[in-house]
Amino acid sequence: MKTEQLMIGRIPAVLYGDPADAVYLFLHGQMGCKEEAGAFARTACPRGFQVLSIDLPGHGARQDRAEELTPWAAVPDIRQAADWALDRWQSLSLRANSIGAYFAGLSIPDPAKALLVSPVLDMERLIRSMMQWAGVTEELLQEQGEIHTSFGQTLSWRYLCWVREHPVSRWDCPIHILYANRDNMTSRATVEAYARRSHAQLTVVNGEHWFHTPEQLAALQNWEERVT
Repeated sequence: MKTEQLMIGRIPAVLYGDPADAVYLFLHGQMGCKEEAGAFARTACPRGFQVLSIDLPGHGARQDRAEELTPWAAVPDIRQAADWALDRWQSLSLRANSIGAYFAGLSIPDPAKALLVSPVLDMERLIRSMMQWAGVTEELLQEQGEIHTSFGQTLSWRYLCWVREHPVSRWDCPIHILYANRDNMTSRATVEAYARRSHAQLTVVNGEHWFHTPEQLAALQNWEERVT
């Protein structure tokens, strides 16, 4: 499969596949990188797509830039990549993981199609859940600004306020969601409510937020082959 490393401004990117009229923009999740798109490209490219994937702030080739994965940093990069793609392809679809799906909802008005894996669909609810896990009140978070938790996440008052002030886009395109029944980041009720509102096709499999076991990866591949 043809693979090209490139830069979109200052954003490291990789492009998979032979020239085509349509492209998928792949967005990884936390702790991910642009090369994760390679597995999806093996499904999408034979179906007449190319796959464009970028490193989000602080990830992949950007780990040495002292960047953080925040919406105010990620959204301009995703918009830049999407605009760059729309100048070169007739159709732009989305394949996004976890927080990448949340960032996409802030960045891309209406893709041709959206394939979302373990998507974060209600960031404010997730932050409030993490605050409960850590025993942190809004008053304490506002007072301290940032609070580091025992489970590795940093709670941020600025982040919470930003989320409340910036709602995600409502897409009218076909949406397909792959969700694991033991996902601790997005509740079953949240994903089902989102699916109803957006008329999304929801597929629920056995697993956790991060698809990593051979069985989970096989389920992911089967789903991609069915919905791409």
